[in-house]
Amino acid sequence: MPLQHRLNKYNGRRNSRVNENPPLSQTQQRTRRPANEQGFSFKPCFFKLCTAFIVIFVSFSQSLANASEVAVVQSLNIKPYNDVLNGFKSTCSCNVRLFIVSEMTGDDVAGQILITAPDTILTIGINALDTVKTVKNIPIVYSMVLNPQSVISDEKNITGISMSIDPEKQLSAIREILPEVKNIGLLYDPDNMDYFVKKAGDSAALEGIGLTAKKVRSSKKVPETLKKMKGHIDAFWMLPDITVITPETIEFLFLFSIKNRIPVITFSDKYLKMGALLSLGIDSHDIGRQAGDMTRKILMQTEPKQIPRVNARKITTKINKKTAEKLGITVRKIK
Repeated sequence: MPLQHRLNKYNGRRNSRVNENPPLSQTQQRTRRPANEQGFSFKPCFFKLCTAFIVIFVSFSQSLANASEVAVVQSLNIKPYNDVLNGFKSTCSCNVRLFIVSEMTGDDVAGQILITAPDTILTIGINALDTVKTVKNIPIVYSMVLNPQSVISDEKNITGISMSIDPEKQLSAIREILPEVKNIGLLYDPDNMDYFVKKAGDSAALEGIGLTAKKVRSSKKVPETLKKMKGHIDAFWMLPDITVITPETIEFLFLFSIKNRIPVITFSDKYLKMGALLSLGIDSHDIGRQAGDMTRKILMQTEPKQIPRVNARKITTKINKKTAEKLGITVRKIK
């Protein structure tokens, strides 16, 4: 085959291979980027910048909280209140200035506290809250107050933790420790405990426990009303109601308990020692930790009104073994 003919044949094959890719349309030609621009994206860079900003902001907020001044106003120098303070310090690494109301002199106790210009105020005990409740321009976190609504209303600069434990938690503990109890009785003054008792009724129904709740508006009515519960209840639930709980009614209650083999479930170790079978109490140290969490949020620029007022989150349980033996009751071990 002549050389020229072979060259022409080779060139024809090469041109056919080159033309296998169809030509780009005008739109494709306009939108096609140069090779040196392909593969570049702003998204990873933007994500990294956002992450760095968040880290810097959180670090700055935490530093701000740690450098803040908190005035701790404590009603009395007693162990439960000191436990709250220790729990608070374990959670909130801020500068604390302590004021014990019972040890302060002068008429203007609140003024002595405000002159220190704290960033936030933590109160421990009802007298402490009552002392500073009129302060409007400083956030306040309260603790160790049984019924905060008796001292404050809807102040927007105040939030905190009450000493109350949600009834569903208490009834769940009763069900676990005293599974034989099917019907529980209680006495209450609706002016003091109406909301709690309504919630307790709902919770008891969910737990499959009967709840006999009788209203009393005078402590003189307690013995008579309690006698009528005989034969209808397996246990009596003592609530922290000042109308129901007096020295006279307490004495009658424990005599009624022993005589009729009806155990008393109380809210205080004091009454556990006097003859109650079971106490359902608060954890003071944990309440301090709750208060510390709230305070940190406030110091990191969260408004107090945006932080709900809550009850104590942790429940402690104790058994009086001597009372259990007297009543012939077997209780489950507390986990």
